[in-house]
Amino acid sequence: MSLGGILLGIINVAIVVAILLLVGAIILWFCSWMGIAVPGNVQKGYIAVVALIALYLIVALLLGIPSIRIIGGMPGMLLA
Repeated sequence: MSLGGILLGIINVAIVVAILLLVGAIILWFCSWMGIAVPGNVQKGYIAVVALIALYLIVALLLGIPSIRIIGGMPGMLLA
């Protein structure tokens, strides 16, 4: 794999992590707007799950393991 491919893959991982953290922040904002308190351990757990997803994506990038393909896959074929 070329250096450009690895760089694009790392940028892709960063985009996925940013989107997941943004979704978590929006959910946290909505819960605070509704007056529902979200405990700190739940927030830390969500960040740990996002970190595990990022670790999986980086390992899949470096080892060439196929990751789950949702967008752009063939119809009826979720895992590629």
